[in-house]
Amino acid sequence: MDNINDLKALLAIPRDIVITTHRNPDGDAIGSSLGLYHFLNKGGHTVRIISPSEYPEAFSWMPDVEKIVIYDLDPEYSKELVDRADVIFCLDFNALDRIDKLGDLIEPTKSEKVMIDHHLYPEGFADYLLSDTTASSTCELVFDFIHMLDMAAELDVQIGECLFTGIVTDTGSFRYSTSAKLYRIVADLVELGVDDYKLQDLINNSMREKHLRLLGHCLHNRMEILEEYSTGLITLTKQDYEDFDIQRGDTEGIVNFLLKIKNVKMAAFITQQPTICKISLRSKGDFSVQEIAKRHFKGGGHQNASGGFSFQSLEATVGRFKKILPEYKEKLLAS
Repeated sequence: MDNINDLKALLAIPRDIVITTHRNPDGDAIGSSLGLYHFLNKGGHTVRIISPSEYPEAFSWMPDVEKIVIYDLDPEYSKELVDRADVIFCLDFNALDRIDKLGDLIEPTKSEKVMIDHHLYPEGFADYLLSDTTASSTCELVFDFIHMLDMAAELDVQIGECLFTGIVTDTGSFRYSTSAKLYRIVADLVELGVDDYKLQDLINNSMREKHLRLLGHCLHNRMEILEEYSTGLITLTKQDYEDFDIQRGDTEGIVNFLLKIKNVKMAAFITQQPTICKISLRSKGDFSVQEIAKRHFKGGGHQNASGGFSFQSLEATVGRFKKILPEYKEKLLAS
């Protein structure tokens, strides 16, 4: 961030601040938002978090998560907060269309906008940009941001727990997107007093019975292995959503189970939503699913974790996905 000194000056006096993150927020989105929220609160700012949609129940234990304003549930109050904000922090997304109607409220405001994100191709709407596609998570970048402000002394256990949550979830419990730098950050958080065992337990062992039954259904009834392309596929229909009472966040992580199969290099999870089909892609090694998401499904993300969507039926979307596999066969087999 080249203009960090200007941002330091801006934040030197109390401001009205809004923090927002992407629709269907995951652990990194919630963790980075809450971590920055607690940090800025210590600076005397008036801070509110607005999420376009509800957060998964799995993160309901996080400190002050219940204070997050949900745009879908309270658009008028969300607009009021945006209109009076001096500064708007945009976390874990690279374009205003990722926050839907909330983006339409934010774009015309005269507030100073700060983007902190690790996705490719950030749009140029922000006045201050901290973007690093090599970072494991936006939580890692929020940790960096606090250090850039020369305010590392303000880090505490509460902030650390939030940042650790985003790091753990976006790295799949340190299975990918790791680096020596990341482990040094995690060591710093543990030295602050973050209980890594407790948090891993809260993050990974808080499933309800229906979640395990849904996982069993996906693996037994909805999994298809396309051996020729080293690819695994799981699909869910609207009927599945009704039968298992699937709510926001209930399918988180299911796609990763496909990568546990030795010869599967790419995993796809395609779900039938009310108006679209959602596609989640994961991969091992050097094979990039980001290219597939961007070129074929109006999406994007990271090399090993990306997503997109389709307006076609579930059957047509699955057919389209399978049709493009020959194009990537050589890369899949080589990765």
